[in-house]
Amino acid sequence: MIKLILGGARSGKSRYGEQLALQSKHRVNVLVTAQVYDQEMQQRVAAHRQQRPATWQTTETPFDLGNAITQHHQTGDCLLVDCLTLWVTNELLRFDIEHQGAQLSQHWQQQKQQLLDALALAKQQDQDKQVVGDIILVSNEVGMGIVPMGAINRRFVDETGWLHQSIATLADEVYWVVAGLPQRIK
Repeated sequence: MIKLILGGARSGKSRYGEQLALQSKHRVNVLVTAQVYDQEMQQRVAAHRQQRPATWQTTETPFDLGNAITQHHQTGDCLLVDCLTLWVTNELLRFDIEHQGAQLSQHWQQQKQQLLDALALAKQQDQDKQVVGDIILVSNEVGMGIVPMGAINRRFVDETGWLHQSIATLADEVYWVVAGLPQRIK
């Protein structure tokens, strides 16, 4: 089963994703997409790790998320991806949008398609009972504010919004979390 959890910063979406992972009764593997570049991010990562059960596996996946999902999706496992927006950022920043726009577009479309293909395959395997497990994807909803300044910022908002729409189509369940309160929207 594929579940997508959307919400704003500090909305409680990661906590809700963790609750769903606990409820799944499967072994949990957290695919973390964050990269640590400074002390503040290091503290955020440490706080997330502390609140998770010690029995959960953590796999650092800042790039190539589709391949990681294909590799780690196994019977009896719950994959918790936290979070998609950091992964989108990582992939979009692999190229300079001003000087390498064509390479960026090609790279991003490839990465996005690999992710969508991995999710579609996982869903098909689940329906055919070949692999039974859960995939929970956590992401920030970033498209509800003003249009940001700067080409890369606008590209990020656009690509994230389109990615969410594609995943929501595939997902069995979609949740919106606000003020720590999850609302099922699909």
